[in-house]
Amino acid sequence: MSGIPEPQRVGRVAVLMGGSSAERAISLRSGGAVLAALQRRGYDAEAYDPRDRALEGLRGYDLVFIALHGRGGEDGTVQGLLDLLGVPYTGSGVLGSALGMDKWRCKRLWQGCGLPTPAGQLLGAETTALAAGMTYPVIVKPAREGSSLGMTRVDSPEQLAGAYRAAAAYDETVLAEQWIEGEEYTVALLGDHVLPSIRLETSHAFFDYAAKYEAEDTGHHCPSGLGAEEEAALGALCREAFVASGGSGWGRVDVMRDGAGQWWLLEVNTIPGMTDHSLVPMAAAQAGIGFDELVARILGEALP
Repeated sequence: MSGIPEPQRVGRVAVLMGGSSAERAISLRSGGAVLAALQRRGYDAEAYDPRDRALEGLRGYDLVFIALHGRGGEDGTVQGLLDLLGVPYTGSGVLGSALGMDKWRCKRLWQGCGLPTPAGQLLGAETTALAAGMTYPVIVKPAREGSSLGMTRVDSPEQLAGAYRAAAAYDETVLAEQWIEGEEYTVALLGDHVLPSIRLETSHAFFDYAAKYEAEDTGHHCPSGLGAEEEAALGALCREAFVASGGSGWGRVDVMRDGAGQWWLLEVNTIPGMTDHSLVPMAAAQAGIGFDELVARILGEALP
């Protein structure tokens, strides 16, 4: 795991935040927390909102901390621009960002690698039946959206069309995925280091937007309660899935554990939230890494 770079080595930092995606509000919260941490550490950092400023202006910075969530920030688009500008940035590159954002193609990649992930299919406006081998309930979601936006649990064929419309409001590519009954976990990665897993507990049907950012009864258990061997096995699986999808720098992998103890990979988050409800800072704290140190280490991972 990279150390904490001296401010003089880093130079001028832009914290890319806000933007115009459906996750703008969360991005502003994440970016604000990151910016404050960098400034407390003595870095020459300032906010940069691409909704208000041309992205070409990032050429004037030595490094960009990407805190943009959703499309335009987490899907490889801004990463490609920064590559063209020659400005280093935090997190995954173009390929890893694009695959992490596209749940369908990431799933297909994992399947090709022999990694465990729930069965899935693409839905269209006229889809009325599930593919062979899939049974209700399923979870319907936009393939390229974050923060659980547009997601619906579907228990019968009659609910499929409405769930499709809710997801299609966010993305033209809509995915139905086999529902896994069990416990949800998440594993954060920082460089080559796997942070302690977190077990999630919610009174909602699943870990939706409200459970993530609004509910006061959402449970985050860290340590997660896994034994040492189970923790190591889960960490190795998530690390393998992250690397297979092209992830680098830092990120988070979400998984389910069914009643038989089988792990199922759900998705990769290449720019996880950094708010007061966020999971990566919680896992880092369990590993003895405070928030400001975490932000500085993520910055260090981006240095050439």
